[in-house]
Amino acid sequence: MSNTTGTMEAIDKKELITKDLMTVPNAISFCRVILITPFVAFFVAKMYVAATITIALSGLSDCFDGLIARKYHQESEFGKIIDPLADKLTLLAAGICIVMIEPIALPLMGLMVVKDLLMITGGVIVVKKGIIPPKSAWYGKVGTILFYITIGVIVLMAVFGYVNKPLTITLLCVTLFVEVFSLINYAVVFFRLMKGKEASSEK
Repeated sequence: MSNTTGTMEAIDKKELITKDLMTVPNAISFCRVILITPFVAFFVAKMYVAATITIALSGLSDCFDGLIARKYHQESEFGKIIDPLADKLTLLAAGICIVMIEPIALPLMGLMVVKDLLMITGGVIVVKKGIIPPKSAWYGKVGTILFYITIGVIVLMAVFGYVNKPLTITLLCVTLFVEVFSLINYAVVFFRLMKGKEASSEK
């Protein structure tokens, strides 16, 4: 009887995991990860128009997957992991590419890369601790949208051969400010989750 119950529980768990993975928002997040390769390839080949279109598609899909998840009740625990991970990987790739045409952005991009790596590390720690990751907060989404806008503007300037250092630095600084604000708030959430986990384990 116990073996049968254990088997049924395993089957139910497998079905839940499959159902959790097979959602439209998660598929869109996977597509965002896939789009990183052609974006980098276009950028390295100096096909800036194609790179702009690719990053624009990635940005638009980032907006739609959340809307679809909420509207059609397809929010999932896996989606809470793959969605921000797709964001971070895209932003890291885009940041590295931008430095190739705007070396002046290196210090700011370096800070943003460190910030995203810290967030990825924090996310991994949370998952390993058995804690369900929280939804992406509004400040995280605002930072992502600003970054996409900044990347788009810088790439478009490269397409038309237009140089405007003050504009580039302003865009990067504003985006960095929002990203740092986001990091601080996520850090507060991270330590709160860890403290709550320790408190529950002591009981």
